[in-house]
Amino acid sequence: MKAGNATLSGYGTTIFEAMSALAREHTAVNLGQGFPDDRGRLDLRRAAADYVIDGHNQYPPMMGLAALRQAVAAHNRRFYGLDVDWQTEVLVTSGATEALLDGFLGLLEAGDEVVLFEPVYDTYVPVIRPRDELAAAFSPRTKLVVLNSPMNPAGKVFSRDELAFLAELIARHDAFAICDEVYEHLVFGDARHIPLMTLPGMRDRTLRIGSAGKTFSITGWKVGYITAQPHMLRPITKAHQFVTFTTPPNLQHAVAVGLGLDDAYFQGLGPALARSRDRLLAGLAALGVPVLTCDGTYFVVLDVSRWLRPDEDDIAFCRRLVIDAGLVLIPMSAFYETAPPRHLVRACFCKDDATIDAALQRLAAWAARQPA
Repeated sequence: MKAGNATLSGYGTTIFEAMSALAREHTAVNLGQGFPDDRGRLDLRRAAADYVIDGHNQYPPMMGLAALRQAVAAHNRRFYGLDVDWQTEVLVTSGATEALLDGFLGLLEAGDEVVLFEPVYDTYVPVIRPRDELAAAFSPRTKLVVLNSPMNPAGKVFSRDELAFLAELIARHDAFAICDEVYEHLVFGDARHIPLMTLPGMRDRTLRIGSAGKTFSITGWKVGYITAQPHMLRPITKAHQFVTFTTPPNLQHAVAVGLGLDDAYFQGLGPALARSRDRLLAGLAALGVPVLTCDGTYFVVLDVSRWLRPDEDDIAFCRRLVIDAGLVLIPMSAFYETAPPRHLVRACFCKDDATIDAALQRLAAWAARQPA
């Protein structure tokens, strides 16, 4: 019998689904996959439910409901001073994952090169490398740079200086940038999210992706949105036409309502999540677990070197932790294509206090049983 697509057949189940399935099997506390414990804002869930009853449930416009595209344009203006034409520069997608795929399909051709930063979210294949190494990654064939800031899984928020250096390379090599900015409002302390699109010369070269899932804690809705100049958006829209064509109208309607919430809502997202981060970090510090700096996103990276068995990598450690401790973490090697670290794991802190406390209790009990 003939086989299916060789490239796709070669990929295994995503590490997030594999670890979540293991969590269900062992009734483990799941700090692996990045989804909040709560059900999302009631007003947005009710807006979506009411629209199903009272609204239009046939195909919405391929580009997205006018109300949502207008809301995305207004959001760009309100938070970043970007003047966006909602009719020609905004596209609604079924999540940021589709937005990324549409961007790749719409902008790339065989032979084009793409610059990626590791560790990367597994939808696209390091924290920022030394500048000479980054510059060396560009070539005459470089067509696209993919940037995730705030960065999953590293929790890094790129500075204006770092973005300016990257912008200079993009302009010098006549390249485009796809910017995955789904954690744009989830930054902590003095960190500030700066869209690459706002830097000089980048408005015409940048595709900016946002996500209702992260901004409103409704990851299951899968509503994303792209902002880009018309010359970039046109081929991306053609890809969208053949990938999903459209996104459920009731969810689009509710997200438009959400993007119209007052500034206090958006300004409160970072501090509220930072509190959960700090709760987890305090418990890890009490156990003597080193962590990397985390200025944004849902995630923090832990160094578990002292608990690794001889010849054990991070994947085997995480599986052992689920079975022996009842706790799910994600191996960081899943975010690398080459030369991954084997002593780092990712923990998600967008959880209720009870979930974080239960995770720390299980980890502490397990750690007490480990040989000195």
